[in-house]
Amino acid sequence: MTTTAVIIVGFLIYVGFYFLYGKKIERDVVKASDEVETPSMRLYDGVDYVPAHRAVLFGHHFSSIAGAGPLVGPAMAMCWGWVPGLLWVWFGNILIGSIHDYLALMASVRYDGKSVQFVATDLISKRTGKAFYWIVFFLLILVVGAFANIIGDIFVRTPDVSAASIYMTVSAVILGVLLYRLKMNLPLATVIGIVLMAVAIWMSTIFPVQASYGTWMVVLFLYIIVAASIPVNVLLQPRDYLNSFLLYFGVAVGFIAAVFTFRGFEVPAFTVFSPILLGGKATPFWPAIPLVIACGSLSGFHSLVASGTTSKQLSRETDGLFVGYGAMFTEGFLSTLIICAIGGFGYTVIRDTHAAQAAAAAAGTAVAPLALTLENWGALYTGTASTLRLTPPNMIIECFARMVDASFLAFIPTNVVRIIAGLWISAFALTTLDTTNRLARYCLVEMLAPLKNTAEGAYGMLTNRWVASLVPAAIGIYLAWSGQFTILWPSFSAANQLIASIALMTGAAFVAKKMKSKFSAIAVGPAWALWLTVSCAILWFMAVVMPTAIARAAGPGWTVEIILGIMLLLNILFIVDFVKMERTVEGA
Repeated sequence: MTTTAVIIVGFLIYVGFYFLYGKKIERDVVKASDEVETPSMRLYDGVDYVPAHRAVLFGHHFSSIAGAGPLVGPAMAMCWGWVPGLLWVWFGNILIGSIHDYLALMASVRYDGKSVQFVATDLISKRTGKAFYWIVFFLLILVVGAFANIIGDIFVRTPDVSAASIYMTVSAVILGVLLYRLKMNLPLATVIGIVLMAVAIWMSTIFPVQASYGTWMVVLFLYIIVAASIPVNVLLQPRDYLNSFLLYFGVAVGFIAAVFTFRGFEVPAFTVFSPILLGGKATPFWPAIPLVIACGSLSGFHSLVASGTTSKQLSRETDGLFVGYGAMFTEGFLSTLIICAIGGFGYTVIRDTHAAQAAAAAAGTAVAPLALTLENWGALYTGTASTLRLTPPNMIIECFARMVDASFLAFIPTNVVRIIAGLWISAFALTTLDTTNRLARYCLVEMLAPLKNTAEGAYGMLTNRWVASLVPAAIGIYLAWSGQFTILWPSFSAANQLIASIALMTGAAFVAKKMKSKFSAIAVGPAWALWLTVSCAILWFMAVVMPTAIARAAGPGWTVEIILGIMLLLNILFIVDFVKMERTVEGA
């Protein structure tokens, strides 16, 4: 099997299912109509409810949902071989992820842009809604912790990527002024924005920005508070729109390189069922796979973005399939591309890195390298195999650069390819980070709604957009400060996939009760299968991996353990109420 065959098959799968399955869901299940005025038009407020062009909104939505998820997860999952991770991505996208994202978006649109938690409150029960709000709030805190950790690590190791991220943020603000203040037409503003982005990348090679991990944590803390509090059209929309072109370029280059390298997979198709990975422990494929591959296959976080920021910016209902369903497929294709890059060049990168370490050891500056196999591939990410530590972002950047260099695109400077690959991770992770903090603000405001009538003063203070943005940012950055990637990532993934099952069940309730459709089975069956897998995975993670994490860093370790424990208990309440709702619908 070659990367050429896999990438072409993946492309055909996604295109085929979009036009066949996706269009059927739009027509027969959601019954999208442009005659219905969307919340962005009807409730326009200039801050959160702002209609966006479908291309701009796709860029925002995709950049927000992707983050580092479709890149980092597949890189870690290679410890099982390239086939298991690829199948989880493809089946997850088609049967769960795309349906989950689209239903969450359209349900929110029909509920005036309210969150999926609000929808669950109305369709299932008030108790369910309260439980769901807390589960979501905890997830958002874990997202801030996991993604801040990834960004901080990338910025420390690659100063040119940190510089490019800063310069691109400035470029996005300028683009926002051109679009919304000067009312420049979209094509011309887009050209100017792309030129500014190119200049930002060029400047990063000349003026890199170096800082310590702790410094970056402080910078990120302040940044996400500001970014989550200012109007969406100042930074969020234009920055995500610019990022989307970075993605299009990277995916196009990666697709061409994967097709024309005609490279076979040097990483085995299958390895062992329980390789060493999470927390340095033997990690079984089932049920642990959703703790590793999250966004690339399916993600509960997507429902929060879809029903949090995206639904408030959708101009027409028929744009929903392109933005919600299409973005999930694009993310899956990106994960497929990463699997091809690492599967084709992963061992080469490892061997070259070890050779460089061996040369350093011979010079008396480092210890001898370990002979690495797939069975201890995961030790690369935990640092337990040797002094060599190839983080997932490092692996992605290097493998992508090798794949491009092995094709007829080798004329593109390798350093530029590395910066673009690094920006894939950092720029989209930054987008996810500040979108997450904005969503946490929304969530906190809705959770505090009962205070409005009993303690209006306290309610006004706590729901102030700057105060409400500070709370999740502070807790999330506290967790990221510990630097425990192999604990933060699976914790985020666990909460993420748990919410995916709950959001999909909420989508099924929307289809059955609100749309009066007989097609709710497209959501219920996959949701139950996912819920069982993720619940078992969380129990395994809490019992096997977390005790070691607590011993290493008691404060962050216990914080994560308590969060996961509370989420599991609340999850049981949700399932009980969902079953009651199902029986009521069947009885009717």
